[in-house]
Amino acid sequence: MSKRVIVPIVGVAAAVLWLSSLAGGQILPWNNPGMAQGQNQLQGGPPAPAPRRDLSGIWDAGGAGIGARGATPAPLTPWGDALGKTHKAGDGVRQSPIEDINDPLSTMGDPEGFPRNLLFELRPFQIVHTPSQVLMLYMFEKRWRVIWTDGRQLPKDPDPRWYGYSIGRWEDDNTFVVDSNGTDERTWLDNAGNPHSSDMKVEERYHRVNANMMELTVTIDDPKAYTKPWVARNKLQLRLMPPTTDLMEMIPSATEAAAYKKVFAAPGK
Repeated sequence: MSKRVIVPIVGVAAAVLWLSSLAGGQILPWNNPGMAQGQNQLQGGPPAPAPRRDLSGIWDAGGAGIGARGATPAPLTPWGDALGKTHKAGDGVRQSPIEDINDPLSTMGDPEGFPRNLLFELRPFQIVHTPSQVLMLYMFEKRWRVIWTDGRQLPKDPDPRWYGYSIGRWEDDNTFVVDSNGTDERTWLDNAGNPHSSDMKVEERYHRVNANMMELTVTIDDPKAYTKPWVARNKLQLRLMPPTTDLMEMIPSATEAAAYKKVFAAPGK
């Protein structure tokens, strides 16, 4: 009888790499962790021109997508500074002793939220087009976002959501622009605990350079929390992965967060 071994997220990635080494250095067809942990079998040959108005595929920023230190924001307003001081982060300018960290993602298993899923743990994700939507399917947390392309406008008085409300449009044949609002201010922007308000607006620009590469720029506009708009991602390069890639499961859970606090966050550990 086989036994199922449950290991932490980092342990799973290590196990995948170990199995990869047994396969002669080639990533096995299941549970690909992305470029941050191992070498992907990227699309070979010289890149073809970008297809017209099409972002379909599985995309990976590699280690550049995992911003542990946090983004460099614009100066905070007094409101934003006061909120930020309540965030005891695991890294960056608000780094605190492990037992004091109150990051809702790592200590409670709360949803990462938007746009933190773009600024902190941007692991591989898949983009799917439908006639009225663009779907973003993220490996980290196994979440998805719906970006509406049917002409609707963003809600004027939105009920806050973990992942907000998003609409998209093509600026030209290779640049897809997404506008979002209505984000729940309980979420952080990144691992450094940069804050935001529910009034925040986010712009994403996906520019497909060629068939195999895309650039992502993310701009934050939150006058309640920051003194001016600021760019959190500037032309982050995303590379296309083979269409047969099976992405590993990375789901933070409340039980794992409780185990983390018990074992690692106890005083003296």
